Amino acid sequence: MFSHRYRFVVWAVGALVGIWLVALAGHWFIEYRKLTAEKVRAYVESVDLAQLSAAARAQALKELADKLNALAYEERQHLRSERLLNDWFAKMTEAERLQFIEATMPTGFKQMIGAFEQMPEDKRRRLIDDALKNLRDPKNRPAANDTANRPPPISPELEAKIRTIGLNSFYSQSSAQTKAELAPLLEELQHGMESGRMLRRP
Repeated sequence: MFSHRYRFVVWAVGALVGIWLVALAGHWFIEYRKLTAEKVRAYVESVDLAQLSAAARAQALKELADKLNALAYEERQHLRSERLLNDWFAKMTEAERLQFIEATMPTGFKQMIGAFEQMPEDKRRRLIDDALKNLRDPKNRPAANDTANRPPPISPELEAKIRTIGLNSFYSQSSAQTKAELAPLLEELQHGMESGRMLRRP
């Protein structure tokens, strides 16, 4: 009787330990595979786009777009504020830039622009003000030594044109370079509108 119970206890403890080890291994594996801003940064710094063939360039750009799209919203914004992709962007052709921007814009951002343009002017102005404020908030910027010397997420000239011409018209007429500069604002606007955070403010 005692031997039977002892074997059962040992088996039960062994089973629990096994389950715990499997769960721990799964957690480690997920954390290892989880894409982070640091991993994207390492990839960007490891690849020289100018040295690649046309096919390799296309593959590298697709891989980078996939990595960016897999990041959480906050990490994407941090990488954008660091101007991490400036070197790659400078080496892209105009067609590559446009394709890359389209590939890395959040799903539904064009619908967001359409909905934004249907709002009253005072609400559009307030949404832009809030989005720019959030982008310029030090808590949302990378904690690098040169943070204070970084350019603002949206240049004053670009901000003035958005307010004067309108977001939809300006975006549709812009070059790939301007669309890239506009991307943080579009993401912040969409994020705020989808969460309702901006719309709930009086």
